[in-house]
Amino acid sequence: MGNPVLKELINGGKVVFDSSLQQQVDQLVAQTTSQLLLLQFNQTATKAAQLKAMEAILGYPVPETLRINPPWQVDLGAHTFIGENVFINRDCLFMDLGGIFLEDNVLLAPRVSLLSMNHAEAPTQRQNLILKAVHIKKGAWIGAGATVLPGVTVGENAIMGAGAIVTKDVPANMVVAGTPAQILRPIKTS
Repeated sequence: MGNPVLKELINGGKVVFDSSLQQQVDQLVAQTTSQLLLLQFNQTATKAAQLKAMEAILGYPVPETLRINPPWQVDLGAHTFIGENVFINRDCLFMDLGGIFLEDNVLLAPRVSLLSMNHAEAPTQRQNLILKAVHIKKGAWIGAGATVLPGVTVGENAIMGAGAIVTKDVPANMVVAGTPAQILRPIKTS
């Protein structure tokens, strides 16, 4: 799955900007986004062609139950892992260098952003990357325009309200909304 040189970056913590590893990261991201794979995926009309393009981008066989509406953007692709019965709606953005994990039955509304990388706060270190995986657990639903920040785990069956900025872990079976996202209530089960 993906490029073996980069596997160490999944939830990898700090990557120093002037290191050879950072140069490898820059080259691989440029190659992935400059290739026609993402363009091909976003312009394809059939599900079979979409799945084939997704497999080329991600580097592994994707579940046939994946439903995704283009356009979709990803910076690398090799660090995105998708379970069964996942639905990804239009204009979603995955910054997956630090790892993105979508378990079974996850729903992503339009314009969801999943971000697994950040920069150091100190101005002298700001070019450095900080990589923390994003985990979206089984049955979670992320509302339109929501953003999930690095290192966040969204619990099983949780719901993120539209436009939520999720800065910390969300417990299972809870509804959260706002900026930053706050727990509103448990989900309704009937």
